[in-house]
Amino acid sequence: MKNLLKSYFFWTYPRGCVHYDVMVTVILLFIFVTPWLWSYGDKPSNAAGPAHPIQIVGDGGRGLIVTVQASDVNLDPKTTASYPVVKKALHKAIEPVVGDAVLIKGWETVTDAQGNSAWQVWVHR
Repeated sequence: MKNLLKSYFFWTYPRGCVHYDVMVTVILLFIFVTPWLWSYGDKPSNAAGPAHPIQIVGDGGRGLIVTVQASDVNLDPKTTASYPVVKKALHKAIEPVVGDAVLIKGWETVTDAQGNSAWQVWVHR
């Protein structure tokens, strides 16, 4: 039994024999069956994207300046909410576009020429 397992582990059987076919079958079963048995975490996110376009501009370094419409953030731009609450709402709004591996450095509210409110967020990768 020990020699059999050793020969399977080191793949010593010639092509076309029964043992070779068993090894190939086990490998193929592993490849095609395991995704049905457990999740590898590679499924697409169900998070809905923003309703309006998000503008992203580089700041010259490793950072980005992200402009997101106020209607896409579940927070009023004139709010007096605490720092963590605002940061969490902004991160949730920009995550579908820039990903979750960014650090928010700061933000401010801006108004465009049409009078629409927006958040301007400085992020760092």
